[in-house]
Amino acid sequence: MRKLTNILVTGGAGFIGSNFVRVLLNDSAFKGRVINVDKLTYAGNANSLNDVAEAKGDRYIFEHADICDRAKMDEILSKYDIDTIVHLAAESHVDRSIEGPGAFVQTNIVGTFTLLDAARQFWAGKEGVLFHHVSTDEVYGSLGDTGYFTETTPYDPHSPYSASKASSDHLVRAYHDTYGFPITLSNCSNNYGPYQFPEKLIPVMIENMLQRKALPVYGDGKNIRDWLYVEDHNSAVWAIMQNGTLGGSYNIGGENEWENIRLLHELIDIVSEEANINKEELTSLITYVKDRPGHDRRYAIDCDKLKNELGWKQSVTFEEGLRKTVKWYLENREWIEQIQSGEYLKWIELNYSAR
Repeated sequence: MRKLTNILVTGGAGFIGSNFVRVLLNDSAFKGRVINVDKLTYAGNANSLNDVAEAKGDRYIFEHADICDRAKMDEILSKYDIDTIVHLAAESHVDRSIEGPGAFVQTNIVGTFTLLDAARQFWAGKEGVLFHHVSTDEVYGSLGDTGYFTETTPYDPHSPYSASKASSDHLVRAYHDTYGFPITLSNCSNNYGPYQFPEKLIPVMIENMLQRKALPVYGDGKNIRDWLYVEDHNSAVWAIMQNGTLGGSYNIGGENEWENIRLLHELIDIVSEEANINKEELTSLITYVKDRPGHDRRYAIDCDKLKNELGWKQSVTFEEGLRKTVKWYLENREWIEQIQSGEYLKWIELNYSAR
């Protein structure tokens, strides 16, 4: 098992990142520090970790910074003597990548390169260091009715988002192959859970149900995704970081395939029960809309390598995870209302623009 001491988490104020910071600092075996670097774009919320900052003292440090800023990355690596990087920072929404691909190229490709090269220089001659890159199953493209993505599935990205993530994956592997740079890499299926910005399918649908807005479904609603509870994803990443093979890639999946329309009906059942809303009223809000360009039909992950090598397994069933997620969004209205009102972006400007 690797001894990881000063862990830099990029994108640690985002959905997966903020949950990952909690996994690290709630692990009694981990005695080190977590340095959270986040640019605080619309989807990053520093307030998501206020309780962690209060409880963990100087074991949790927040740095407002852009991973594309080489000088700042050099400074942070040196200042905190970073020995481990978990690279989660990314532009991640497919629809946004179609509307404006430039930001995805800049953050996901240029940002990854900047971070890799800064770490390569800082870690020159050092042992016991690790760069873990978190990626997506979307790099593999689309599956037919059968079969699964494995770690050897050829890349076939279909959106600017997935193409930018595929590019970053190739850069990470190239640094390992060319320079002997110490990396591990993971590709995960669709995450869901608390603290997810309400632009992705599950939080969008929950919010629209609560506000009695239309529930938009792309195409025929039969696109299939493999859903993974965020805590299970992060426990897998942590296992890979500690014991995964250097240079190795691992797929992380929920083994939990759902058609979008079937998922929506399941979510309607839970929201109607938990929020005491008439089920038929919610069902009537379902609205079919024109399909997204390049919309992959099916994703499904084979994560046998992860299970067999590292002994990982999922711990949350989909019904449990969905219900926990719905309850979190119902119980954390202040968090939702703040980011939806635009007040959060004003707060960032006030608190961080001069730093």
